[in-house]
Amino acid sequence: MPRSHIAILAASAALANGAFAHTIEECNSTDFATVLKAAPARMDARAVWLDQRSILWPGGRADAFYKLYHSPDAAISAPVGGKVTGAAGVFALPTPRASITPPRFSYLGSGMMLQLDGHADSAALMRGQLVVVAETADGTVLDATGVQMAPAIDQRFADAAQVPDLGVSVSPNGTGFKLWAPTAQRVSLCTYPGGSAKAAAIVPMTRNDADGVWTAASPSDLSGAYYKYIVDVVVPNAGVVRNRVTDPYSVSHSADSRRSYVADLDSPRLKPAGWDAHRAPATVKSSTDMVIYELHVRDFSLNDATVPAAHRGKYAAFGATNSNGMKHLRALAKAGMTDIHLLPVFDIGSVPEVGCAVPSPSGAPDSPDQQALIEKTKEVDCFNWGYDPYHFNAPEGSYATQPGDGAARVRELRKMVMDLHRAGLRVGMDVVYNHTFIGGQEEKSVLDRVVPGYYHRLNATGAIERSTCCDNTATENLMMGKLMIESAVLWTRHYKMDSFRFDLMGHQPRAAMEELQRRVNAAAGHPVQLIGEGWNFGEVADGKRFVQASQLSLNGTGIGTFSDRTRDAVRGGSAGDSGKDMLARQGYVNGLVYDANAHAPQRSREDLMRTADMVRVGLAGSQRTYPLQTYSGEVRQLQHIDYNGQPAGYASMPSEAVNYVENHDNHTLYDINVFRLPVGTSTADRARVQMLAAAINAFSQGVAYYHAGIDTLRSKSLDRNSFNSGDWFNRIDWTYRDNYFGTGLPPAEDNGKDYPLLQPLLANPALKPAPADISFARDAFRDLLAIRASTTLFRMANTRDIEQRLKFWNTGTAQEPTVLAAHIDGKGYPGARFGGLAYFVNVDKKAHVIPVAEAKGRNLRLHPVHARGADQRAREARYDAATGTFTIPARTAVVFVE
Repeated sequence: MPRSHIAILAASAALANGAFAHTIEECNSTDFATVLKAAPARMDARAVWLDQRSILWPGGRADAFYKLYHSPDAAISAPVGGKVTGAAGVFALPTPRASITPPRFSYLGSGMMLQLDGHADSAALMRGQLVVVAETADGTVLDATGVQMAPAIDQRFADAAQVPDLGVSVSPNGTGFKLWAPTAQRVSLCTYPGGSAKAAAIVPMTRNDADGVWTAASPSDLSGAYYKYIVDVVVPNAGVVRNRVTDPYSVSHSADSRRSYVADLDSPRLKPAGWDAHRAPATVKSSTDMVIYELHVRDFSLNDATVPAAHRGKYAAFGATNSNGMKHLRALAKAGMTDIHLLPVFDIGSVPEVGCAVPSPSGAPDSPDQQALIEKTKEVDCFNWGYDPYHFNAPEGSYATQPGDGAARVRELRKMVMDLHRAGLRVGMDVVYNHTFIGGQEEKSVLDRVVPGYYHRLNATGAIERSTCCDNTATENLMMGKLMIESAVLWTRHYKMDSFRFDLMGHQPRAAMEELQRRVNAAAGHPVQLIGEGWNFGEVADGKRFVQASQLSLNGTGIGTFSDRTRDAVRGGSAGDSGKDMLARQGYVNGLVYDANAHAPQRSREDLMRTADMVRVGLAGSQRTYPLQTYSGEVRQLQHIDYNGQPAGYASMPSEAVNYVENHDNHTLYDINVFRLPVGTSTADRARVQMLAAAINAFSQGVAYYHAGIDTLRSKSLDRNSFNSGDWFNRIDWTYRDNYFGTGLPPAEDNGKDYPLLQPLLANPALKPAPADISFARDAFRDLLAIRASTTLFRMANTRDIEQRLKFWNTGTAQEPTVLAAHIDGKGYPGARFGGLAYFVNVDKKAHVIPVAEAKGRNLRLHPVHARGADQRAREARYDAATGTFTIPARTAVVFVE
């Protein structure tokens, strides 16, 4: 069994001698935990302590007598058919005549609602082992269960929500430490003069019975020192455990986060020169002004030879102002990109901060050798997407040039933010509050080793839910919600983050997200944009536990969610396609009906028109009440158009729709088009198809969101899930010579079953773009950004304006389904710059002439960006005012203005 498991930890010699006090020697112990008193037996936790006096046992037995046994040393044994032993006390639990499960816990179903004696000291009970037993009259055990305590903890220690300064506080009067650990039996503070030095002191901490907060203080300013806590606590199914643990509110760390760092984030020594005075560029007045480029810190510069070697893959790379990467970002900003969204930069648990492996693969385009080498080191190499939160409030150390220095990572992350701001780009942060890297008694578990069973969402038997991939947090619980909100405030106030992207936001309560919005706005002094993944799934799906911050539940908040409507219509299929579906499920831009590949089933013109309508849903910002003439000829509000059993229009304001066709998840757009375009499609046309998708995004109302490298035809060599695929499969080339298609078979774990499909594609040199194709995409993309930036008509701020000003042409039964056409009236609209504009997207392989009666006699001309732009075909588009006809070349997106 791995060393990281609690089962291998032996009781210490001190415990054997009866000495339970913490010692300075224990501060220096390399063991992260010690079992002081092992639990005699394992049991589920099926009972839930709802409030101070009510315990719900779902199911239960009507013929039993119920009792609550407690033991401070976790010694209770309750074998079915035997008698309870090891308890220090017991309370009878009578059942009321009628019981109603509170709505928040309706997912548990009905059961026995048991009443706890009003004289019981609930705080004392929470610090020990609790077992509810169903017995016969003579005390024979019929059934027994542990107890989930989070709801009762919230009620008993509600005052903790008002504690403003959990973690470390540094002032001229000294240094204070506060740890919320209401179920702990003893807590001590260990302090260290350095990240690897032996402990300088150990201080017993004092518990506040009202809020469950343990405190310690020093009259000295300990800035620059390190610390951790020793917590004695009852752990379900383990016993009484002595945990050596970092601070959940840590703001920085020693190398590999082994110790928390004492810091005042307002201290000048933690700020790069110019930090206080600098401001983000004022490019965003409302959320719909945002044009976002999603970027991974390591991906950005690791492959860039123009960055100093020591800074590649680091925060510091963004300070290399003349690097290829920074030139690229500045060009995007000049064209109209407003925001960089960074994949997680908080402290992550999946990357070693010191001494990580750097494999050097090589091999044929379809070889398995590259991925095999990556596989050997994937858990100890330098790369991960980073969706593995270790400490929510601290910068990740692997991106710092000095990961062992708690101050350096703070300064360097701030400097990166400042460098991006100076390049004309705001900075957004991808945050992952829905789960932690690990829970329970694992070494890199923090929250669960301080307050076991509280911070994570539990299932009906007391196990941690893992629907998000990892150990789900319970932000519906008071102090987990507080941690999430205060963490976002910290990043806003102390790192000047301009916006946030929430991973799996649908697992958060809507109420918590609304409170978070209020708090970050107050911290910044201006609106801070929030967007996130509003997917509805898992144990919280359909509001089972609370009203979620999900796609259909957030309308009216202004918080944005990613729209899968246009994404799937444009790309084809869905995010989870595998096998032959990757080939067969063509989308709007890659050939559906009009350019069927060899694997596509026969589809009808009606299928294509229905898909075109779904693209129009996105172009209209997925607004619920927008009226669209559909392919059948009838006019329907978008909320009445079906999307897989849901309303296609789900947003109540444009800021609530985030439009995208590619992000870090799943196949890149270039790779999905390798599967879906006919294999004979030229790479020049593949580049054009990529820009058609980008154009649809640029012309859509709402927030525009792009994945870094979409403009350089980025490939991950057909990897469907590159989160742990190393640098090799996640590279970006800012010299524009290579997109890294055909650099080996992607990792077998997620792709191996499809190798027979992947190999012939990767081996086909005709599918690899030439530098000229990449350059075309780069320049055409910048033109699209410039066109969107040139007018507010592509980013209207309210639904009424969209309904009144956006009019789709070429709709209904007689449409040419391969051409999207629309007009936006600009008369009197602030920032419009034009009396109106008309845009067209022709996805077909041939040109089309589109007659529009309403367009007769208009004073329309090519957008000025097109007139000098990268796309020769766009310059060839024509408008005939006398007839109201538009000639749109093959695979071309074009805008006319008046």
